[in-house]
Amino acid sequence: MSLAGAAGGALLAAMAGALRAVRGVSEVISTILLNFVAIQAVSLAVHGPLQEASRAYPQSDALPAAALLPAFGRVHLGVAIAVALAFAVQLLIFHTALGFRLRAVGLSPRAARFAGISPERHALVSISIAGALAGLAGAFEVAGVTERLYEGLSPGYGYTAIAVALLARLSPLAAVPAALFFGALEAGAGAMQRTAGVPSVVTQIVQGLVILIFVAIPLKGRRAPPLPGAPAEGAP
Repeated sequence: MSLAGAAGGALLAAMAGALRAVRGVSEVISTILLNFVAIQAVSLAVHGPLQEASRAYPQSDALPAAALLPAFGRVHLGVAIAVALAFAVQLLIFHTALGFRLRAVGLSPRAARFAGISPERHALVSISIAGALAGLAGAFEVAGVTERLYEGLSPGYGYTAIAVALLARLSPLAAVPAALFFGALEAGAGAMQRTAGVPSVVTQIVQGLVILIFVAIPLKGRRAPPLPGAPAEGAP
């Protein structure tokens, strides 16, 4: 089931990669639009062939115990797998030839093309890998948390992931503590509102401020490197 989720995510992301490679369509636009395709596909499934036997709600029957991820308290095995995958992606990007080519395309597609690296093909590979990881996360959400598929399954985890990636500065390993930080904010929002009377939207303000701080601070004082042969700063 997890492999099927990864394959579905890779296929959906590959559509955006193919549009980018063949027609030059921005993956930002295509992936946002494909979100609605995925949402409506799930809605169609739980209103049709995957709807529970009682036909009472737009959801599937509860998954059998054999299909659920083992849990340790309130933490299921998918969390450990996600951390292991973060290390695997870090190794892929920074310690393999494929990762070098992917970074080259990301830094400068034109320079990569001059070096014999196809930006289109590697962009397709990159977005397909990302889609597979996202699909795997969705499968873990069903098999480890909700234990059934239903309409409106995700409350917007994908958009939160954008904030996590920004906070992690696009580092796979740094994404782990960044995700835990945002997860703690999301999980504590409801309890904070119930016990202290603090509106839960305060957590969104905190998230926005954290992103602004972490994105802006490294830029402060950053200077462009001097041109070759240019005099040093302060030289006559």
